[in-house]
Amino acid sequence: MKILGIGNAIVDVLCKVDEEFLNINSLTKSTMKLIDEVEFKNLLSDLSIEDTISGGSVANSIVGLSQLGNKVGFIGKINNDNLGQKYEDGLKKENVNFLYSKKNEPMPTGTCLILITPDSERTMCTFLGTAGKISDQDVDADLTNKAEITFLEGYLWDEGEPKKAFDKAIKNSNKVAMSLSDLFCVERHKPHFLELVKNKLDIIFANEQEILSLIDSKSFDDAIEFSKKLNKSIIITRGEKGAMAINSGEVVECPAKKDLNIADLTGAGDLFAAGYLHGVVNNLSPLASLKQGTELSSKIIQKIGARI
Repeated sequence: MKILGIGNAIVDVLCKVDEEFLNINSLTKSTMKLIDEVEFKNLLSDLSIEDTISGGSVANSIVGLSQLGNKVGFIGKINNDNLGQKYEDGLKKENVNFLYSKKNEPMPTGTCLILITPDSERTMCTFLGTAGKISDQDVDADLTNKAEITFLEGYLWDEGEPKKAFDKAIKNSNKVAMSLSDLFCVERHKPHFLELVKNKLDIIFANEQEILSLIDSKSFDDAIEFSKKLNKSIIITRGEKGAMAINSGEVVECPAKKDLNIADLTGAGDLFAAGYLHGVVNNLSPLASLKQGTELSSKIIQKIGARI
């Protein structure tokens, strides 16, 4: 297996909203907020659903990698319920080896309400459900050891059982990639993420906001210098400014594609990571890998949802 993803198994529910909806519900645009089941149902009660898809950040990347012809697998905790079955079926349909045996859990399968405003930005409200209860018992060390790369998401990291799952995956992996996931995520777990980036990860994906928050700086030059000092691959996406790969001091840049008909930014970072990792496991250069990531992210933002 080329890449094994471990992440939150979340069913995405996509809805179009106006700016006022975000203001009324005290939601910060372009971020992810954790909510409970009651909040989820209340928000959804006033909305019309555009689409429902098996999602989760790393799962989106893994599907993208599968579509590029790579042999991939995914571990994510779901319940033996209707949404859990839909989730599993959705991944199998994309030729992803779903490597978790669902069982009856006290909490339902996780769901994420993706709110798309007219400017194509997405604001996420996530009810983690049983996805947030992943533990080291759910991670098969033999599977991580057989994969060339294990890909983790910052969304998954939390104190307690999820941290044990993270630690077990890292300990038993040949190479570990991780996405910092979200600005609020970085700010919540900054000391832990900094420790992971400096000492435990091989490939790190971040956008400009996330990397600057991680190092407590407002200067992008500081982010470059920080990254150059690490013997790692740091991949930074910068929206219209393109993307950058910093590999053990070497800096490579790739411009963003122009004149795109943007419909929805959901999944842009996930598909960028898929393209870049495709380059890594197929021995492409950092520049070619950046171009592949840019190509995929450009495609996904011109449609609704996080699946090409």
